[in-house]
Order: sequence, then C-alpha cells, then structure tokens
Amino acid sequence: MTESRRFDLSVVIVNYNVKYFLEQALLSVRNASGNLRVEVFVVDNNSVDDSNALVREKFPEVRLIANTVNVGFAKANNQAIRESSGTYVLLLNPDTVVEEDTFDRCFRYMEDHPGVGGLGVKMIDGAGKFLPESKRGFPTPFVAFCKTFGLSRLFPRSKTFNRYHLGFLDENQTHEVEVLAGAFMWLRRAALDKAGLLDEAFFMYGEDIDLSYRLVQAGYKNAYSPETTIIHYKGESTKKGSLNYVKTFYQAMIIFARKHFQGRQARWFVWMLQCAIYFRAGLTLMGNGFRRASWPVLDAGLFFGGLALLKHLWAVYRFGDPGYYPTSFLYFNALLYTALWLVGIFFSGGYDAKAPLSRTLRGIVWGMVLIAAIYGFLDQEYRTSRALILLGTAWALGTALLTRAIAHFLRFRNLNLGQEKAKNLVIVGSAKESERVQGLLGKAGVHVNYIGTAAPGEPADPGEYLGREEQLEEIVRIYRVDELIFCSRDIPAGQIMQWMARLGPGVEYKIVPEESWSIIGSSSKTGAETSTLSISATSSTSRATGGINGCSTCSSHWFCCLPCPLSF
Repeated sequence: MTESRRFDLSVVIVNYNVKYFLEQALLSVRNASGNLRVEVFVVDNNSVDDSNALVREKFPEVRLIANTVNVGFAKANNQAIRESSGTYVLLLNPDTVVEEDTFDRCFRYMEDHPGVGGLGVKMIDGAGKFLPESKRGFPTPFVAFCKTFGLSRLFPRSKTFNRYHLGFLDENQTHEVEVLAGAFMWLRRAALDKAGLLDEAFFMYGEDIDLSYRLVQAGYKNAYSPETTIIHYKGESTKKGSLNYVKTFYQAMIIFARKHFQGRQARWFVWMLQCAIYFRAGLTLMGNGFRRASWPVLDAGLFFGGLALLKHLWAVYRFGDPGYYPTSFLYFNALLYTALWLVGIFFSGGYDAKAPLSRTLRGIVWGMVLIAAIYGFLDQEYRTSRALILLGTAWALGTALLTRAIAHFLRFRNLNLGQEKAKNLVIVGSAKESERVQGLLGKAGVHVNYIGTAAPGEPADPGEYLGREEQLEEIVRIYRVDELIFCSRDIPAGQIMQWMARLGPGVEYKIVPEESWSIIGSSSKTGAETSTLSISATSSTSRATGGINGCSTCSSHWFCCLPCPLSF
C-alpha cells in the first residue's frame, strides 16, 4: 500500500516554446485526474511564446516554475520533483495527450505491483501509429551497435538485433522492460528516493535511460502497459535530419557509457559511439544533400540530354549532316549552357522550398540572357548555332514545366500548379463546436473542402449532421475524407485514440482543445511532422508556435513544428 502523503500523484511537465501543445496536455491531465489527488507542475525553461501567461490564465491550479534560462530537461524535472509530495511522480512531455482513465489505470497497476519502480504506457504518434520507443532495452555496446548501423531496422522482430526497441515483444501485452520513455515515466516515489533524481549531466536525451538503469540497480522492475494509450506528437524524422540531434544524442550515450561501464568495455563502447557520430552525421549530410540536389541534378540531366538530342536533330534537319557540329559542343557548349540555366534558376529562387514555378521559368530565361552575353566573347571555335541556344532554352522551359507538373500531380492529384489539393475535411463534434472550428479555419485562410460534421452520440439530425460518430468509418470511406478534426469538448481523448487506431494512417487527425484558439495534430499521414494552427483571440492573424528548434512554414497557414525533443 502507498504511504500516507498529501497527493497520490505529482505530474511534472517541462515546457519550452510549445504553448499550444502544453495547453492540450494540461487539459488532458485535468480530465484524467478523476478521483485521485493530483498536483501538477509546469517548469518553463525560459519560453518566449507566452507559455507562462497561458498557464496562469487557464490553469490556476498548476504550480508554475518559470526559469529565466533553459536549464535542460533533467534539471528542470528535478526542480519540480523536489517540491512535489505525491506518492507517485509522472514525468510527462508537453506534446502529449493522456486518456481520461490513464492515471487511474497506472495508479492501480502500481498499487498491485509493489516491485515495479517505473511504468511506461503505449504511445502513438499524431497519425495513430505505435511508437516503438514505448518499450526499450538498455543500450549495451552490442544493442547500440545494432541500432546505430541499422541492424535493428533490418530485423525489427529479432530478439538478437532489435533489443533497443524490444521489437520481439507484443506491443499489446504487458511486459517487464528495461528502459522507460521520458515522454511518460510513471515513477514510484520510494524507488525514486532510492535510485536518485535525474542526472543533470544529461542536458537533453539519455536521462530517461540513465534513470531507468538506476531503478533496476536499486532493485526495482520497470514495466510496459498497453492498458492505456497516450498520443505523443513528435517530429522524429525531422529531428533525425538534424546534425545537432545526431551529436546531442550520441554525446548523451557517451555520458551514459562512461558512467555505467568500466575498463575495456567502456573504452570500446565510447569509441563505437564516437564512430557512430561521424557515421550518422555522414548519412545525415548525404541525405540532406540528396534532397536538396535532386531537382538541380534532374534538371541538369534533362537540359544536357536535350542539348545533345537537339544538336543531332538540328544538324540533320538544317544541314543534312549529323556530324556537322564539332564534338566540342557537348563537352564545352552543352555543359556551359546547362550550368548557366541552373545558375539562373538558383539565383531566381527556383530551388527554394515551395518555390512557385514562375521563379524556375524566370531563371531559365535569365540563363539564356547570360548565355547570349557570354556568346560574343567566345572563340570562333565555340560559337555554334544560335538556333541551338533558342531551341535549348525552349527545351529547358518545357522540361522544367513538365517535370514540376508531374511532381505536383503525383502529390496533389491536380494540375493547378502552385495550388495544393483541398483536403476533404470532416469535423467530429457538436454543431456549436463545429461552427467554432470552421470559424478558426476561415480566419486563418486555410483552404479545405468541408464535407460536414459527425455528431458525438445520438441522435443526429440529418439536416445538421452527416451522421453519428459511430458511422465515422463509413463517412470516411464514402466521402474520401483526408482529414478529421475532433472537438475534445465533445469527444473524450480515449475515444479519439480508438478512432485513430481503427481508421489508421490513411487519414490526418487533428484535435481542437476545449475553449482553445488552436488546432493541433499531425501535418502528414505519416505523423512525421506535427503542426499547430493558432488564431489570436483579438485578431484573425495566424501565428506559428516555435518548437525547440524553431518553425518552418509548410504551407500558407499550417506550421510544422519540432515539439520539444525531451526524450528518445
């Protein structure tokens, strides 16, 4: 039985510039508290997005610790833990949503299993996909090697090669595990007192692994329970595309290795991790470089190949001699013309993210102007037909237009270049909340094809609703719905998660917190990028919510964020 304390549970959330995620997390925590005596701490690491004002205004019951500098995840958690008095302590990410019965289920599990020091739960991302970091093993040298060099990905169910994510354990069954995810760590106070607080040598990443390891060393077990589910929004693919992520994560693993391994084993582990930093950094640079260079490389191949073809065709048509032009045309003129067209596109901004087609076409024309300017300074040997310059420019314009039209069609299924396909949207909630959501979308200027609203429960007026919530599967299929927006005032979080799991990743999901001016969810069906749409209560201007690594615009009004990468 638990010892007598003022609170049953102390919830600790460390926040850094994720105001709207924090709002939704705190609402879900409030709804999950139930009959338990719960105290909630928010430790803010010097955010600049008015997070503190939000907490003070909307959550007066929350104990706010406002740091004037970013002290890191471990130290910020320890600040609140030292002030807390719950029998259990929950370390919770701000970019999470818990079910209404999450706290009750975890509390009863821990009461029934006194030997368990820490508990983790099933986590899904914003697209409803299971997050493998919900259950993990200790990163021994071999385990870390398999993860670093991709063996765990190649053999995801292997007990030998994927011990990092324990892929051989059923995600829908309760298991004893070695490592808890820092996004949700339910800790027994007695175990925490014995094992010690989070090690503040870890600024970010690794502190959850270290604490899990010390809980086991202190004689407790760690457990994974799928009896309750939480949403954990995270930009995992974007984070892994960052050199800063690679360096920070593996440096944290080096701290862990030096702390818990000795002698030759420690030296080998640290050497392997240092190699992993360079290996992963190389892959990251190559991947980022390939993505950035894909269009220039494609254009270069098409431009050069077109010039080679035009040289032959024009020589036959105009002069009746396929060998009329000297071979220097290919290794000098064709290369020069191609390079100048690419330079023109680059400086016109044609290779910028989401650049309009006009920039690309303008760049090719500027390239032609540069070719004409240089042409007069070339030796007579390299002054080939001016007709080939005009024909080559026409070819470059045509292929640039065609390739971008194909790419646009494959992505948006229309040929309206510069205009994305409007998503078929269904709102799940009451008529009043649905009207509010439509107002938010309208003020932000978001272009969607609003299909209608699904009623939460019965009855559903056919003149006002598409149907009942229980008919959502049919509604999605019949109307080919791309996006669902759930009104959390009308639909419990647990019910939303059930629908996400049932409908799968073919639909994008977003949630509107109660009385909130934000819409939160995944900005893609893979759940790889998260987004918030927020409207000022006094203005119709949309605002980005800066994540820990900042924000980048992904369309006119939706913003991709990197939620606080507090755990791995």
